[in-house]
Amino acid sequence: MEREQALALVKKQLKEERYIHTLGVVDTAIKLAGRYQVNRDQAELAAIFHDYAKNRPKEEMRAIIIKEQMPETLLQFHHELWHAPVGAYLVKTEAGIKDEAVLDAIRSHTTGRPGMTDLEKIVFLADYIEPGRSFPGVEEARKLAEENLDRAVLFALKNTIQFLMNKRQPIYPDTFHTYNYFLLK
Repeated sequence: MEREQALALVKKQLKEERYIHTLGVVDTAIKLAGRYQVNRDQAELAAIFHDYAKNRPKEEMRAIIIKEQMPETLLQFHHELWHAPVGAYLVKTEAGIKDEAVLDAIRSHTTGRPGMTDLEKIVFLADYIEPGRSFPGVEEARKLAEENLDRAVLFALKNTIQFLMNKRQPIYPDTFHTYNYFLLK
């Protein structure tokens, strides 16, 4: 799928602020893909579609999680996590994207997963560090992303876990498993 066609599909799905975020993720993913010799087209496509389901109604996402037999543990955690696996499903069924590497990068961009590919790491990090992001630690994460993908992912996971703990919010198990994977790698 061509860039402009993909962006047009995504723009219909997102609020303007989220679409601007997506453009930042796309630019960041392309830069990281070049730096780490990852397929640029896959990185661009996954970044374009990473938030495809972000503005879908919770009820629709819940129904897809159940119908498609996605891990029901998702439903026990904040609905902000749902858009990644639901998005991968919708990108495949609605946009016709069949590249499993791209779909995996979309699926894992919020929680990560142990054994992430470099493409998945790039989309995960591009979402975390795109230029519109501003939070404690983002500059360090940006610097690490230029130096070492694994260290940058570990830092982002640690920062996210600490943030959630400070807010007394539950942490999705895959996030802990991914943190442990990169810590012990």
